[in-house]
Amino acid sequence: MPLKWLLNFGFTQVMGKSPEVVLNSKEEYPNGFQLPLHYPNYKKEDYEKMEEWRLDLLLKEYGITLKGSLDDKRNFAMGAFLWPHQF
Repeated sequence: MPLKWLLNFGFTQVMGKSPEVVLNSKEEYPNGFQLPLHYPNYKKEDYEKMEEWRLDLLLKEYGITLKGSLDDKRNFAMGAFLWPHQF
């Protein structure tokens, strides 16, 4: 899975370790990957304060389930959705 590899690689580059990234199944998205209409518009501070359930919901919108700690999920979301100058 190229997308799963890319996500793991990106997280490893940002955090120095690789969490377990699970892309949601075809049963959940029978027509393939569904990109949400709007790109997340959060700042670094928003991700740092975001509750775990909200992070899970945000990642699920992009077809990603992340198995890891709350810090892993926050760091992954920041690495995926923030531009380098926003760090």
